[in-house]
Amino acid sequence: MFNNQKLFSGKIKYLIIIAVLTLISVGCLAFNSMGGNDFDSGRREVLLRRVGHELLLQSGDSTSRVLPVVKIAENKYQIRFEDDFTFMPDSLVKTTRRLLDKSPFENDYIVNVLNCADSSVAYGYAISKNEKDDIVACLGREQPRACYMINITFKQAGITYTEAGYLLGSLPLLAFAGFIVFRYRKPKKAVPAAGPAGIYTLGSVVFDAKNRKLDIDGHSTDLTATETRVLLIFAQAPNQAVERSRLQKEIWEDEGVIVGRSLDVFISKLRKKLEVDPNIKIAVIRGKGYKLEISA
Repeated sequence: MFNNQKLFSGKIKYLIIIAVLTLISVGCLAFNSMGGNDFDSGRREVLLRRVGHELLLQSGDSTSRVLPVVKIAENKYQIRFEDDFTFMPDSLVKTTRRLLDKSPFENDYIVNVLNCADSSVAYGYAISKNEKDDIVACLGREQPRACYMINITFKQAGITYTEAGYLLGSLPLLAFAGFIVFRYRKPKKAVPAAGPAGIYTLGSVVFDAKNRKLDIDGHSTDLTATETRVLLIFAQAPNQAVERSRLQKEIWEDEGVIVGRSLDVFISKLRKKLEVDPNIKIAVIRGKGYKLEISA
């Protein structure tokens, strides 16, 4: 008994030492990157003001101002405008791609156009370095003239060579710390499936969670991994409200980050794939979340 307690105490001491050394390494890395972050942030703001400028010109407005770009969170910026305007989603997607491609670190980002009155999402899309992973919908539909704000969230930029040197130097320490933590890490909770095959019948739609497919009248539609995880939560609780916070937690928290507006993009994508059956829809429950409604 005494030996077990001593061994446990020794492991705790090792973990404390490892944690302190890891914090020192991370602190050195953060200090080294502070100057670069200021420059990157300034460059982003200039590019984003250019996006707003060209958007107004496309709307036929050459006189009203693009208001100062606001950094509302780490890697998240907001473009605001002096007057109402209209826009074509096609032009907005092309403009952001063309201008942001000029920056070597803007590979992945999410764009959400918000209504000023209630911050609801009027239009949104996601751009990836790998173009086949882009999520762009509803092109060719001109948006009504209104007051809009544009939020753009960038994926965390890659590290520089200097920062990489700090990280490589601390790899043995981090590897040992990972080994210790891994031994005590709780196993990831698996989402239960509907029987051995993981098949769900949603109206006239058959959802195959295992193979990430929707079968509709003999036609098969593929789902991405994230789309499958989102729909699986809904399929296990049909006609029941699912809180937005629960969806964000179960889908993204295991990856170490919760992305707010990404959920709206995936919900929009799923709606598009389910719209073939008018008896199925993902409804918004104001102030709470969403509900998969199956009326027949």
